[in-house]
Amino acid sequence: MASHSESIIREPLITGNDITYARITNDVLRPVENMPGKAWWIGFSVASLGACLWVFAVSYTFWYGVGSWGLNKTVGWAWDITGFVWWVGIGHAGTLISAILLLFRQNWRNSINRSAEAMTIFAVICAATYVVSHMGRPWLAYWPLPLPNQFGSIWVNFNSPLVWDVFAISTYFSVSLVFWYTGLLPDLATIRDRATGIRRKIYSVLSFGWTGSVKTWQRFETVCLILAGISTPLVLSVHTIVSMDFATSLEPGWHTTIFPPYFVAGAIFSGFAMVQTLLLVTRKVLGLENYITMFHIEAMNKIILLTGSIVGVAYLTEFFIAYYSGGEYEQYTFLNRFIGPYWWAGCMMYGCNVLMTQLMWFKKIRTNIPISWVLSIVVNIGMWFERFVIIVVSLHRDFIPSSWAMFYPTWVDVSVFVGSIGLFFTMFLLFIRVLPSIAMAEVKLILKSSSEQAKRKLIDSGHMEPEQVEFYKESLTSFDSVDITDYQKI
Repeated sequence: MASHSESIIREPLITGNDITYARITNDVLRPVENMPGKAWWIGFSVASLGACLWVFAVSYTFWYGVGSWGLNKTVGWAWDITGFVWWVGIGHAGTLISAILLLFRQNWRNSINRSAEAMTIFAVICAATYVVSHMGRPWLAYWPLPLPNQFGSIWVNFNSPLVWDVFAISTYFSVSLVFWYTGLLPDLATIRDRATGIRRKIYSVLSFGWTGSVKTWQRFETVCLILAGISTPLVLSVHTIVSMDFATSLEPGWHTTIFPPYFVAGAIFSGFAMVQTLLLVTRKVLGLENYITMFHIEAMNKIILLTGSIVGVAYLTEFFIAYYSGGEYEQYTFLNRFIGPYWWAGCMMYGCNVLMTQLMWFKKIRTNIPISWVLSIVVNIGMWFERFVIIVVSLHRDFIPSSWAMFYPTWVDVSVFVGSIGLFFTMFLLFIRVLPSIAMAEVKLILKSSSEQAKRKLIDSGHMEPEQVEFYKESLTSFDSVDITDYQKI
């Protein structure tokens, strides 16, 4: 958690002049301590309508059963499992930013980890709602758990990947929730000390008696490192186990060993895209441009480019293995993605995930905020179509032509999915309203080493060579939160 020395010509992680510890606190807590603005109310109203649609659609499903969906005897999994895998994948970026980047001492995570962790928790909640809805009998949702019972000691099938899902996702959610809340403690104490009345009592309970003593900080950093070590394997294991829902079957298009790494790369890919979608709007609406800078945006775009390229290689590998295997069913499954009735879904999948992502090789694209925001949405559209293609397109034409069938979603399918997006954004908007969206304590750690004003002091004191100064000035030209005219006289 402690800061370390870095190159003096590296782009700043905090921009602006006269940034102090007090100003960081005031800037981050402004949305929490004041009434929300018009933009927040508009977003919350739209998201709440989506959440209400979700409640209605899920209630309709519980009342009439999963027969209200567009499933049939051939396509037994469709939008439900597509949405489940999509939401689990989106939740991966939070753990990677929180755990792996912490272990590698990447200080640029400090400004984005809080929101990414919250996004992870909300995404996993949305994924879990699909599982409960698909059961048809939600009051028996505890049956996948290996609990003692009075039904003749009926136990779950531990050989089933669906049971593995229960353990993997519940563990992932629990560890992510503890990690997120542990990081919140010092900031909750800050809100407590500034609040009055009933708010002070609420935040006093939530902060668990945080005192800010040296011993408290030592234990805080130790616990964070331990949780990061526990969370790191989960980044790889959770979506690996989700991929085994398909890879352990004999279905053409599913029965492949490349699924675990392919799914993990895709999960990180879609997760970082969703972080971009959320934070590019959040930084503007909440006025946090000095703390979520162009450096953060470009770094996330680079990770999106890397993982998108890995996903592209996985696509090529799938086609090659299908050709090299000589299996006619496997070969037809992949050919069907281009010439079958769902060819348009395959085009969306490859176009959004591979072709559009390659635009990020250009720095002007990576540092263009509107384009980055649009591309982040395009990526998650493509990743949804990837899951749709893997699940529905593989199922609708399997071994026997007489059993081939098309899948057509009903209004309930569409409402559950659109409603889950509304539920997700409702939870996120409530989060930024009542809790700090940036980890104040961690941002303050890098103020004296990685901020614009700290590097400006080095320049003014003559500790940088002229070539270094010019390189540093050039790197700031893409920052929307830096007034480059201040450097023209240097």
